[in-house]
Amino acid sequence: MSSPDPNTPAPDGRRFDGVSHGYAPDGRPETAPPVPLEKIVGDVVDNLSATARAELALLEARGELALHGASWTAAWGTIAACAVGIAMLALAFGAILALAPHVGPFVATLIVVAILLAVAGFAGWRAQHSYGDIRTALRRDLTNEGIDPDAADA
Repeated sequence: MSSPDPNTPAPDGRRFDGVSHGYAPDGRPETAPPVPLEKIVGDVVDNLSATARAELALLEARGELALHGASWTAAWGTIAACAVGIAMLALAFGAILALAPHVGPFVATLIVVAILLAVAGFAGWRAQHSYGDIRTALRRDLTNEGIDPDAADA
């Protein structure tokens, strides 16, 4: 038995000569006409404009989020500071009452006040040090290569 001729038509009468596995069924596609330069430049300008609008919207949204977070942080921070202040008053009164029978009320008050002033001085020193870190982070000239107008305030 001989092998079938590859050039014979298919039994149902269809020929598959022009089919290239679905990629180009009718031969090579026609190339599109070249896009004018004015249209390309217009598209680039439109894309840049849309990008700039999107960036500004993102900055605005981030600002609103930061404001929201800062306001709630301030509110809860105020509540925490009030609670700590009341707790420190209770601790001070309790320490005075505990020391008063041993050293007398006046000396007990002086001891508690001296300790609280030492704690406040240490906390103030640490706050000043941390404020210096903030000033350094927000300074315009981080490399100290030129005259920094922010450094004149220090």
